[in-house]
Amino acid sequence: MEELTPRQIVAELDKYIIGQDEAKKSVAIALRNRWRRMQVPEELREEIMPNNIIMIGPTGVGKTEIARRLAKLARAPFIKVEASKFTEVGYVGRDVESIIRDLVDIAVNMVKQEKTAQVQDKAKHHAEERLLDLLIPPPRSRKMHLRPEPVGEGEAASVQDEEDTYFETRAKIRELLRQGKLDDRQVEMDVPRETFPMMQIISPLGVEEMGMNLQDLFGSMMPKKTKKRRMSVEEARKFLEQEEAQKLVDMDEVVREAIHRVENSGIVFLDEIDKIAGEKSKVGPDVSREGVQRDLLPVVEGTSVVTKYGMVKTDHILFIASGAFHVSKPSDLIPELQGRFPIRVELHSLTTEDFVRILTEPENALTKQYAALLATEGVELKFTEDGIYEIARYATEVNSRTENIGARRLHTIMTTLLEDVLYNVPDEKIKKVSVTGDVVRKTLEKIVKDEDLSRYIL
Repeated sequence: MEELTPRQIVAELDKYIIGQDEAKKSVAIALRNRWRRMQVPEELREEIMPNNIIMIGPTGVGKTEIARRLAKLARAPFIKVEASKFTEVGYVGRDVESIIRDLVDIAVNMVKQEKTAQVQDKAKHHAEERLLDLLIPPPRSRKMHLRPEPVGEGEAASVQDEEDTYFETRAKIRELLRQGKLDDRQVEMDVPRETFPMMQIISPLGVEEMGMNLQDLFGSMMPKKTKKRRMSVEEARKFLEQEEAQKLVDMDEVVREAIHRVENSGIVFLDEIDKIAGEKSKVGPDVSREGVQRDLLPVVEGTSVVTKYGMVKTDHILFIASGAFHVSKPSDLIPELQGRFPIRVELHSLTTEDFVRILTEPENALTKQYAALLATEGVELKFTEDGIYEIARYATEVNSRTENIGARRLHTIMTTLLEDVLYNVPDEKIKKVSVTGDVVRKTLEKIVKDEDLSRYIL
């Protein structure tokens, strides 16, 4: 599979994120370097370490959005986690090694889906045969075909006629099945009854890992229980296709491929890393700040993590961290962890011009979203150029007066601006709504001027 070039990655990110070219560039280079490393001769490949990135910038400027869009472009195991969710090993909460375990689970599902897609045609054929057996069970003569008693000539001819009739009928039913004419017919089939042992054991793997291992262990020891269930032919076909595809996929090969992908092209996006930075707590154990940084260090540096699929090395996993650093600063992180994020990218606060572009250029622009929502009610919503500029201007003004929440301010302003329209549309027969500069000023001016009011409304 051909990888995207850095320019193509930036072009894809441009469709959804305005500005922040430095951050896009760094992320694109880091992503391309994963592919470049795999083309290097094997003896040197192990020596090339990923350059981890830390993105610094105020809230609402596109840090998390870059991560979301990157996940779709990566074509590699990718996980986005909040650093503030983790606690130091030994305390209640999730430890940082669970990030790698979750990443392996994602990779296994990704590879399994790919392998399932490859055997889909074969699975469909097998499922069709099983469905035909349900719709038209084989004749008794076929079941008794291997009996040891000799068969007379007359009886053999009768058996042959019965089989010929059966195959003719089966061919007709197959044709009807393919045309979808039998989709509403009900069939009865055996489906597995899911019973898992309700047991939890605290272990070095963590509760969630041990629970899964117990399910695997007891699941293989105990006979699988089934139950009879009636369902439509259409539903049965989907169920049987899924079952047949699972039989055709080699899970050992899936796990091997998944671990290889995680170790060589896995990406972890650590959001809110600034929440674990800061001065050391003077009172009591500091279980969710410096403790988490210390636990994070070996994982970022390169260690072996135990997962239910086997050991996974983290040496070549790419880590991208991001944080607003309002209260703390990057230098508040422990020095060893700072050293593991050599590339620092600063994201800039958004201006009025940026807000205008955010409202018009991206494929998922807010103006397009609201227009699509109102189109479902048969209402045409249009924003004029001066209307969009006024919305952007008010967003900048409110951000400068109160807390700067970046592009998220546009959501609050648009909701306030269109509140009456969204409320009245189903009842009042409105066919067209035009949002001009005058409309925006008339709706928002009083709220923006009253600082106490804008603090709560906008």
